[in-house]
Amino acid sequence: MVDRERGGVEPGDDGLGERIAEAGRRKELANPDIGLPPLDRIVNRCVEVVGVAVLSTIVGVIFVNAFGRYAFNVHLIWAEELVLLLVPWLAMTGVFLAVRRGTMIRIEYFFEKLPGSAKRGVASAGHVVSIAVLVFMGGISVNYVMLFGSDETAYLQAPKGVATVALAFGGFGAALAFVVEFYREYRAWTADRADPPPGMK
Repeated sequence: MVDRERGGVEPGDDGLGERIAEAGRRKELANPDIGLPPLDRIVNRCVEVVGVAVLSTIVGVIFVNAFGRYAFNVHLIWAEELVLLLVPWLAMTGVFLAVRRGTMIRIEYFFEKLPGSAKRGVASAGHVVSIAVLVFMGGISVNYVMLFGSDETAYLQAPKGVATVALAFGGFGAALAFVVEFYREYRAWTADRADPPPGMK
């Protein structure tokens, strides 16, 4: 870092801050699916494409509606309805990918202080609770769609179930993703137990 008052370089600073920032940028821009099996990469990419398409549609509709309203005093009367129908799909694609890629928001301060065996127990309990909650949400969403999904919106005349069914797909899909992650962690745990460190053999 340059010391602006003295016109030189601060002692002990060899560009560490810049290197940390650059490393952070590289990590953010890196492909999150590197190293995954081909099927996993295909699934993630397909869901990612759906999410990008939904987000692009939402942004495009909002921009066109806002521009038309302020520039020509004309607006799309159905814009809000379409956005409300698409937002649940955007949220559920994000949840699914966050589970698949292990980027769900979580606080690990206390978890990291637990011993290894306790960590496995707490992690397993967390997976089970997450799966149960997501399956429950998916079931409730299916029930809601069956009861009220055929109701139509005021302007688009689109079934309101288009939005609610996203919660069903997202709930069951994220639950399945948790099951797969749980299974892989269990296999890794059993492999570690079967193959102790060299000093323990």
